Amino acid sequence: MRNSTTTEKPMIVHSVFFKLKHDKGSQAEAGFLAQAAELSGIPGVENFQTLKETSPKNNFDFGLSMEFADQAAYDGYNTHPDHVRFVQEVWLKEVVEFQEIDYVPIAD
Repeated sequence: MRNSTTTEKPMIVHSVFFKLKHDKGSQAEAGFLAQAAELSGIPGVENFQTLKETSPKNNFDFGLSMEFADQAAYDGYNTHPDHVRFVQEVWLKEVVEFQEIDYVPIAD
């Protein structure tokens, strides 16, 4: 991960944690995660990760995390047809609960 300096704009880290309507370990769950992983191919997406929750401290089962070099890259991702399609055709139908967090590193 890059450190922020006064001459470098900080990257945007986009994370979303979620619970699916599917049974744990089901083919439907695996299919959702596979489709979500395809978001890594959208221009501007860096350091994409699909995450599995290991703590009982919250109700979420999975997470997605990715980085963007700047606001323009993040905006391009949000409006990209593949992302819009995924949200409309997959996410809204299969996710029952989620928390989205977007943040930048605090400069040293």
